[in-house]
Amino acid sequence: MLSTAEALATLLSAASPITGTESIPTLDALNRVLSAAVISPLDVPPMNTSSMDGYAIRTADLAATGNRRLPVSQRIPAGHAPEPLKPGTAARIFTGATVPPGADAIVMQEQTEAAGNEVTILHSPAPGEWITAQGADIRSGSIILPAGTRLTPQALGLAASVGCAELQVYRRVKVAVFFTGDELTMPGEPLKPGAIYNSNRFTLCGLLEKLGCDVTDYGIVPDKLDATRATLREAAQAHDLILTCGGVSVGEEDHVKPAVEAEGRLSMWQIAMKPGKPLAFGAVRRAAHEADAATSAETFFIGLPGNPVSSFATFLLFVRPFVLLLAGMQTVAPRALSLRADFTQNKADRRNEFLRARINAAGGLDLFPNQSSAVLTSTVWGDGLIDNPPNHAISVGETVRFIPFSELLN
Repeated sequence: MLSTAEALATLLSAASPITGTESIPTLDALNRVLSAAVISPLDVPPMNTSSMDGYAIRTADLAATGNRRLPVSQRIPAGHAPEPLKPGTAARIFTGATVPPGADAIVMQEQTEAAGNEVTILHSPAPGEWITAQGADIRSGSIILPAGTRLTPQALGLAASVGCAELQVYRRVKVAVFFTGDELTMPGEPLKPGAIYNSNRFTLCGLLEKLGCDVTDYGIVPDKLDATRATLREAAQAHDLILTCGGVSVGEEDHVKPAVEAEGRLSMWQIAMKPGKPLAFGAVRRAAHEADAATSAETFFIGLPGNPVSSFATFLLFVRPFVLLLAGMQTVAPRALSLRADFTQNKADRRNEFLRARINAAGGLDLFPNQSSAVLTSTVWGDGLIDNPPNHAISVGETVRFIPFSELLN
C-alpha cells in the first residue's frame, strides 16, 4: 500500500491550473482564485488622517509660546477637504478626517477642555501623534494580493480599499459527480429492504460547492457497466474532473474500475490510511470534437470509497488539494496544530489513522468513541482529524498532530 504522502504527491503532480480566466465584479469574487496580482494604484490612506476625535495642532505653537489656549479656526469631519491650519490655532477634527496642511499632531478630545470657540490643550503631543500617515497601510504600486490568492471576505475588502471594482480570476473548476450502488435511496423516498439513504451525495456536493466548484450532479447511476460508461462519456465532455463515490473496489458489482479503463486510463491505489483505503485516479477521454489545442483531450477522474467517513476523509485529504491546484492556488496544504491528547488509545494500527476528535475546554483533544468509517456522526461532533502515524499508540498527555476542519473545509 502507498503511504498517504506518496499517494498525495502522485495525485498533485498531475494537477496544474486551468487556463480559463475571466473578469468579474469584486462583490461576486468570494472564494474565487486570482489569475493576476492586484497592484494598488494609490496610497492607502491616500492622505494623512486623524486616528482620533480631537484637535489638530502645530506642536511648534505650543513649544514656542507656551500658550495652551488656542482659538478653533475650522471644523473637519471625515470626507471634507480642510483648509491649511492657521498658525496659533487648532482645528476640531474627527476620526478618519484629513489632517490639515500645517498640522503635525492630533490631541485627542479627552486631553482638552473646550469653551466656546477656544480649546485648552492639556497634553504636549509629539510630532505625528495620532496621525495615520499617507500610505501607512498600502503604497502605490505595491502588490497587495498575489496571483493564486483565494479570495476571502477580507481580501475582497482589501481589493476594494484600492478601488478595484473588478478582479481577474480563474474560471470555476467544473466537476461532474455521480454515485454508484443499487442500495442507494434519496431522502424522501421509501426505504426498501437492504437500502440506505445516500448521505454521500449531500456531503460531497456540499464540499465541492464550498470550494467554489461548478458542480454537475448526475445523481445515482445504476450498478451496470454500460450505464457507468455512458455517464463517464457524458461527464467527460465539459468538465475538468469527474468524481465518483463507491464502486472502486474489484467486486463483481463494482463497475467503475472497468468502466474507466474502457473509457480512459486508471490507477487504483491501496492507501495505508484509516479510514479510506481504496482510491482511484485516472482520466476519461473526451470525444474528438471536444479536444482542441487549448483544451486537454481528457478529463481527470477520482474515485472515492463508499463508506461515508472514508469518502469524507479522502475528499479532504486528496480531492480538496487537487481541486485547489486546478483552481489556480499555489499553496494547498492545510495547517496543522500540535495539541495535547486527553485520551489514551492503546491499539496501534499499521496504517496512518485519521481520528475524529474535538478540542475540549482545557485546550486538549477528546476522541470520538466510535472511529468506524460508517459513523458519520463523528464528522459533525469533531473539530478535525488527528493525523496519527502508522503503528503508533497514543498516550494521554502526548502531543499529537491535529488538522482542524476549519483548515480542511475552506
